[in-house]
Amino acid sequence: MLKWLTIVLAGLLALLQYRLWLGEGGMEDLALVRERVAVQEATNAPWRARNDRLAAEVVDLKTGLDAIEEHARNDIGMVRRDEQFFWVPGASDSVKGGSP
Repeated sequence: MLKWLTIVLAGLLALLQYRLWLGEGGMEDLALVRERVAVQEATNAPWRARNDRLAAEVVDLKTGLDAIEEHARNDIGMVRRDEQFFWVPGASDSVKGGSP
């Protein structure tokens, strides 16, 4: 009787080990999922950095006037009352690295 119990328990242990290492949801599947997660994390890294920059810009726009002024200068050409604006044709091309 003890001999049969030992054989049944050994068989059950072998079956469980098979499912652990080679079965569905086992270690092999876990390795594949970890590899896919690593690839996805690498894909998401630039987007995460972009989101962090945008979040910092939103905070800066909500709390400081300097960022709002910078956007107004760049986007709509804002000039202060105590400033004079001089436009030099072709100056922006030479600054960006273009030919004069």
